[in-house]
Amino acid sequence: MSSPGDAAVRAAPRALARTAGFLVLWLVLAGTDAADLAAGLAAAVAATWASLRLLPPGSARVSAPALAALALRFAYQSAIAGADVARRALDPRMPLRTGFVAYPVRFPAGPVRNAFATLTSLLPGTVPAGDENGQLVYHCLDIEAPVISQLAAEEAALSRALGHD
Repeated sequence: MSSPGDAAVRAAPRALARTAGFLVLWLVLAGTDAADLAAGLAAAVAATWASLRLLPPGSARVSAPALAALALRFAYQSAIAGADVARRALDPRMPLRTGFVAYPVRFPAGPVRNAFATLTSLLPGTVPAGDENGQLVYHCLDIEAPVISQLAAEEAALSRALGHD
């Protein structure tokens, strides 16, 4: 049987990684002036404490290659979505078949599901509009587009990045 001390020992590397990340963020934003390092370290420790309370370490193992692929996919989808919306807005002949589609997302309510909704808000012509009967509802500029298959691909990419597969 494991004790609470064992859990703290297992969580320590993650807490140190978060602290390092917050400190790097501080250095990027505030610079590397030695006079500011003490304040930066204090801010990183406080941010780590808050993040551990709000989002405790989970058991999922993030896949760095899949996360990098997801980041590239996110950037690509963002550019495509922007171009698609601009094209639809500027071309009066472009037909709009607006409506709503429901997607039966596999992620339970919580941070991962919220991340999925955020990522998919950049699919061309779609925006998450709510949750209904356990499904995410999306408003679409063209309901005849392959929205459901695009959402499934995004869900699979996020699952791989988070080590859920």
